[in-house]
Amino acid sequence: MPTLSDVASAAGVSPTTVSRHLNNSIVLPQATRDRIDAAIAHLDYRPNLLAKRLSTGRAEAIGLVTPEIDNPFFAQLAATVEAEAEKHGYAVYMSSTHGDRAREIEAVRRMRDRHVDGMVLITSQPDDGSLAKLLGNQDKVVLLDEDVRGICLPSVFVENERGAYLATRHLIDAGHRHIAYIGGPPGLMSVGERLAGFTRAMAQDGLTFAASDVFLRDYSRSFGSEAAQQIIARKHRPSAIFASSDNLAIGVLQAFRRAGLSVPHDMSLVGFDDMPFAELVNPPLTTIRQPVPEMGRLAFELLLALLNGEPVEPVTRLPLELIERRSVALFTGGSSM
Repeated sequence: MPTLSDVASAAGVSPTTVSRHLNNSIVLPQATRDRIDAAIAHLDYRPNLLAKRLSTGRAEAIGLVTPEIDNPFFAQLAATVEAEAEKHGYAVYMSSTHGDRAREIEAVRRMRDRHVDGMVLITSQPDDGSLAKLLGNQDKVVLLDEDVRGICLPSVFVENERGAYLATRHLIDAGHRHIAYIGGPPGLMSVGERLAGFTRAMAQDGLTFAASDVFLRDYSRSFGSEAAQQIIARKHRPSAIFASSDNLAIGVLQAFRRAGLSVPHDMSLVGFDDMPFAELVNPPLTTIRQPVPEMGRLAFELLLALLNGEPVEPVTRLPLELIERRSVALFTGGSSM
């Protein structure tokens, strides 16, 4: 395999000059840079990563801890972080925790032991204090999508409360007064904020809801289906459901089809995320659009700033948008089904 010295000889410069050129630690005349780059291409030279790490003090890699890769929302977030990292020459070591706290903690430790330069963390479970303790002395970590209470790390979130308010307001404006809410794990930041937005919109019109109208467990498709089955079994059913993730909304649609019912004829439905499949389902799903590409890009930019010793904003909140499709119908009163 060609060596650094081979490249230097072909380019007519010293090995130190080639090394510093590759590490972006020297400013050279354009003609010299072109000779070095041409020699690298001609010889198909690949830098010795271990030597480069020793000389720069960086692994040129980041860790990405995500709950699930098979969940379209987390998969899209992970893909955008990875794409942005590649643009800046960083490899990405990814670990999927399946929403399990023990696996999450082990993934963070494993990433730390691999000596990555920094980490983007996406959690999906309320912390019992163990994750906060593990991350308490870390200064090269960015939280994405969900918070970890008890620590202060740069974070990228969306305006969850306002998004849920817009979704619920849309249903109310369509005439719905009895609305059920399906959400994720109690104690999770996004769950509390989205439930608060739902509550604010209902209270604004003097509407109330019973505890039995709120279903909280996780953001899975299976839970959306289970909650919808309970709603279908009622004698007096809501006329609409706000499912606070598109994954939940898909579960709702599946339960309705199994019961021989349809959306929006038998019940209106609004989701949250605007995943790529949202406009492909039948009916196309009205939902709240999260700016996933922007979230991933900003998360990596924050991490890159941390790695470069630059100041960063502690929390970045991104706005959301209501996307109207065909899963909401006007309701004029009476029983929904």
